[in-house]
Amino acid sequence: MFVPIYDANRLRRIRFQYVTVGLIAVNVVIYLVFTATGETGALLSAFEITYGFIPAVVNGYADLPPHYVAVPEALNFVTYAFLHLNFWHLLGNMLFLWVFGDNVEDAFGHLRFLLFYLACAAAGAFAHSLAMPESEATLVGASGAVSGVAAAYLMLHPRVWVWVLAFGRIPLYLPAWLLLAIWIGWQFALFIAGGEDVSYAAHAGGILAGAALTLVLRQKGVPLFDSRIETPRSVELERKDERGA
Repeated sequence: MFVPIYDANRLRRIRFQYVTVGLIAVNVVIYLVFTATGETGALLSAFEITYGFIPAVVNGYADLPPHYVAVPEALNFVTYAFLHLNFWHLLGNMLFLWVFGDNVEDAFGHLRFLLFYLACAAAGAFAHSLAMPESEATLVGASGAVSGVAAAYLMLHPRVWVWVLAFGRIPLYLPAWLLLAIWIGWQFALFIAGGEDVSYAAHAGGILAGAALTLVLRQKGVPLFDSRIETPRSVELERKDERGA
């Protein structure tokens, strides 16, 4: 529905969003290794089974063949979030992370943001396992973690304006509260409606975890529902004032 492209919300507490960029880099490298290089057949399928999240396995309804077991079962709650099925799956998640992740990292600090991201991924997997406990289909993708990032941004910076592509082609300039409220509401609507092919339960789990964790993980002095209205013009004026001072 909406794909975020750019916000004018600059960093205020950290010099650079190392964790956000690192997470994007890891996701892209994994995708390139197993897709762009042409290794898409049995190797990619085996990798997804090994590191993806399978509710039936976690809930005891099925067992992985021994040759697919490479990590403790608990790690699959986060490893699945670094695998993507195709380029558009990867691009959508990474754009959300790129636009919104830096400011959430700025509010939390590097280590807390990394823990937050992984916790939201785990919450997404857990919600998926509750919604489809006997499913033997493999869940992959960063959507649960990224949904948590979107929820955190909504709670931290609702009045920042964001450039988005509506329906993948129409550029719009919207306040974050409107964009993310519509997007989050749409995820819950599809979850309730039982949307197919996408685990909206994982999205919902990530959103709920992101909102809850924002209350406790943001750094001291970071307000909720920041009252600043930031646009590219206002940020440029502020930078000029600082240079003049």
